Amino acid sequence: MTQVNRLQGGQIDRASTLNFSFDGKSFQGHPGDTLASALLANGVRLMGRSFKYHRPRGPLTAGSEEPNAMVELRTGARQEPNTRATTAELFDGLVARSQNRWPSLSFDAMAINDRLSPFLTAGFYYKTFMWPAAFWEKLYEPIIRRAAGLGSISFEPDPDTYDKGFLHCDLLIIGAGPAGLSAALTAGRAGARVILAEEDFALGGRLTSETFTIGQGSGADWAAQAVGELASMDNVRVMPRTTIMGAFDHGIYGAVERVSDHLAEPAPGKPRQILWRIYSQRAVLCGGATERPIAFNNNDRPGIMLAGAMRTYANRFAATPAQCVAIFTNNDDGHRTAADLHAKGVKIAAVLDVRFDAPINHNYEVLSGAQVVDSKGRLGLSFIEAELADGSSRTIEAGALAVSGGWNPNVHMTCHQRGRPVWNDALAAFVPDLMGVPGLRVAGAAKGHMSTHGALETGAAEAVAALADIGITAARADLPEAEDAPVNITPYWTVPGASRAWLDQQNDVTVKDVKLAHQENFTSVEHLKRYTTLGMATDQGKTSNMGGLAIMAELAGKPIPEVGTTIFRPPYTPTAIGAFAGRSRDVDFRPTRKTPSHVWAEEQGAVFVEVGMWLRAQWFPRPGETHWRESVDREVLQTRRSVGVCDVTTLGKVDVQGTDAATFLNKIYCNAFAKLAVGKTRYGLMLREDGIAMDDGTAGRLAEDHFVVTTTTANAVPVYRHMEFVRQCLYPDLDVQLISTTEAWAQYAVAGPNSRALLKKIVDPEFDISNEGFEFMACANITVCGGLRARLFRISFSGELAFEIAVPTRYGDALMRKIMAAGAEFDVVPYGTEALGVMRIEKGHAAGNELNGTTTALNLGMGRMVSKKKDSIGSTLSERVGLNEEDALKLVGFKPVDFTNTVPAGAHLMTKGDPVDAAHDQGYVTSACYSPNLGCAIGIGFLKSGDTRIGEVIRLVSPLTGVDHDVEVVSAHFVDPEGERLRA
Repeated sequence: MTQVNRLQGGQIDRASTLNFSFDGKSFQGHPGDTLASALLANGVRLMGRSFKYHRPRGPLTAGSEEPNAMVELRTGARQEPNTRATTAELFDGLVARSQNRWPSLSFDAMAINDRLSPFLTAGFYYKTFMWPAAFWEKLYEPIIRRAAGLGSISFEPDPDTYDKGFLHCDLLIIGAGPAGLSAALTAGRAGARVILAEEDFALGGRLTSETFTIGQGSGADWAAQAVGELASMDNVRVMPRTTIMGAFDHGIYGAVERVSDHLAEPAPGKPRQILWRIYSQRAVLCGGATERPIAFNNNDRPGIMLAGAMRTYANRFAATPAQCVAIFTNNDDGHRTAADLHAKGVKIAAVLDVRFDAPINHNYEVLSGAQVVDSKGRLGLSFIEAELADGSSRTIEAGALAVSGGWNPNVHMTCHQRGRPVWNDALAAFVPDLMGVPGLRVAGAAKGHMSTHGALETGAAEAVAALADIGITAARADLPEAEDAPVNITPYWTVPGASRAWLDQQNDVTVKDVKLAHQENFTSVEHLKRYTTLGMATDQGKTSNMGGLAIMAELAGKPIPEVGTTIFRPPYTPTAIGAFAGRSRDVDFRPTRKTPSHVWAEEQGAVFVEVGMWLRAQWFPRPGETHWRESVDREVLQTRRSVGVCDVTTLGKVDVQGTDAATFLNKIYCNAFAKLAVGKTRYGLMLREDGIAMDDGTAGRLAEDHFVVTTTTANAVPVYRHMEFVRQCLYPDLDVQLISTTEAWAQYAVAGPNSRALLKKIVDPEFDISNEGFEFMACANITVCGGLRARLFRISFSGELAFEIAVPTRYGDALMRKIMAAGAEFDVVPYGTEALGVMRIEKGHAAGNELNGTTTALNLGMGRMVSKKKDSIGSTLSERVGLNEEDALKLVGFKPVDFTNTVPAGAHLMTKGDPVDAAHDQGYVTSACYSPNLGCAIGIGFLKSGDTRIGEVIRLVSPLTGVDHDVEVVSAHFVDPEGERLRA
């Protein structure tokens, strides 16, 4: 029998035995156990080490507020660090390991930090690692990185899946304790659609941990009956193992359901966790309360835990941390723990109550007006040092100490939309701001009603009121009899004179640290939190915040409510990144979009590249070609010699319609669009509000009230988002509507001297696409292939005679095949993104590399496009002096003096004879390629006063890659600078 601390009773299934291991040692437990309760039952108190000082720690609590008992679960790819042993359900074969220790839990070499604690006080890192500067990279950073973090990961891909889903309800009830069950029964019986979410695997809340009766039976029995009734209702969804982790706008709540965490591995086809987005009309928070400790010297030894948690382990899990227990309390709750443990045969060494009128119990010794001042024991509690009412000292032998300093309502959810908790003198605690989250009501202990009767009553009342808000009438049922004891507490936060008294046990924050923060004037609660790291651990200060705030208030000579409290943000408890990602990982990290010609391109053996979320053909290799450059050079030369076709569907396409469409585009673009004729297309440049170039593209006017705007592939989403912002927020009175049609139209660029001849074989004959009938920059709605609706634009990105033709996406594959068949007599060639890039560089077209978030219209050689006759977004700030200096960067081209040299993108430009340093930097190359038309490498980029330096030979350097040679500054328009080809 290894379960030396297993008690009688409890709610575990003793008929079954579960085998598990902790740090390589085998143990046994039962269904219904958590890892923490099973370890305590087996006599294991030491479960972890603290973060900074590596002090030995055991569980402080029995729930999700646990700061100490953090362990690694499972092995291999499913290894999971930083799991709270207090919430990890026991299953057969569970493998658990302690963390943050080396070489073992009982002997941790890093415990030397505890001896060095005088040098590692709060804020030491702000003061210690400043000098000498040379030590940072070689000494300080490696040490900090090695010491930082808790737990370890396997670095193997997670084999489990995570999912996301949506739920809707009339009433969301958060927490399934007495208040939550009462609220759910009231709403369920009224016919409302109800979701009852509980983070624990057992419903009932404190009813499962207490010996109180409800009606004629136990609280646990009443909870089981209530859950059974709720489960029989079709309009009620009961969700155990589900944490409501955040309250968001418009009645939306985030919930994480742990579907398979209690299993060795998920069942086939089942996810491990599901992130639910719950849309509720109203919600009731029944989140209960968290007990708080009292700080005294060495109050962190394994075996010292909260009194309510010790009661939970005894009554629910039939486990005790030791066979001899002492209690330290400032309220009646500690006496409940003593009575329950005594009834189960645990020896009560003494009850120390700071109150002089403490209740007397003849079954064990009660010391009124006494306090614990210190504890003894190397890896777990052995003795406590007490100071009695008369000032004398006494050593008391005990293997565990239950501490109760009162209860804090769980206000966290009410703070998620900036709600500020309110101080309650009767509870000596903060209670929720009842207006903190619109549509959220609070009931039970979370509202400050600490009795079972108060929880049942307020749960039902808040459910009735919440449903009344949405027009559903609910009747309040008769409530069963339940305990209704008033709160009787004497506020007591820390034992006087304590220095190494722990407040935040995970981050090793002590009373001394708070005093140091006050001494150094970090007195604001927000500064206190960040200077000491108080409340920044995984429990978000659930067990530590109040103690720290009370001590700061005492030091500042102010009442606690005047000092205030920090507020909280989602998630309520630590949440796996996998749950947020859902199925969006690996190849599903983001949707892969395929162009309409993708299947055809695959048939041609195309090599694909990711461009944003698209897969685009990069080049089309042919037999005998052994290098990608051979394919790209061939595609470029063949296109310029005859005709080529490229799928440009990925360009952003936005339909802009309405009587004010032209006015709207006049605001969006820095150049004029109001007078653009129907049937014409204009190149446009968008500026950010700060005058920096955002994106370029075209806008074709198909009708007086209808434009089609194109954007670059990379900026399709940002530009559409920007346009919607302008429409909705800046100019809401304009009659204009937007819709993204990027995926709705398949679009192909047909470029080259024979492009018109090819298209004449496809465009229906009633449409004149001759040079006279369809001039450069024309656009029109047409039909192709015998009546299929299409759009045709005469625009060129290659510098050749070119068109872009668009058809509905479902016809995209067929159109590509039709184009290739029609162009066979012209030796048509498909070209990919590499050839497209080469031709745009040869023509000097700016693209993403040039629109890099730092360049202006002036830099791009488009300064004249910023109209002075109208207002547009960014036009005013583009006139700032700093953006219009005489030696401003200008877009120009570069050719190597020695044609055997390269022109790498990213290389910097220096005036010959100047030093190679940042102070003498003249500019940089943004885009580069090999030009098969020129027979050498070329590049475009920005050079100071570049437009006045054509013909100058300058130095191109890239120290990182060893490039250093001369290049000639030339016009960025390497091919057909006069534009005769594209107007042919």
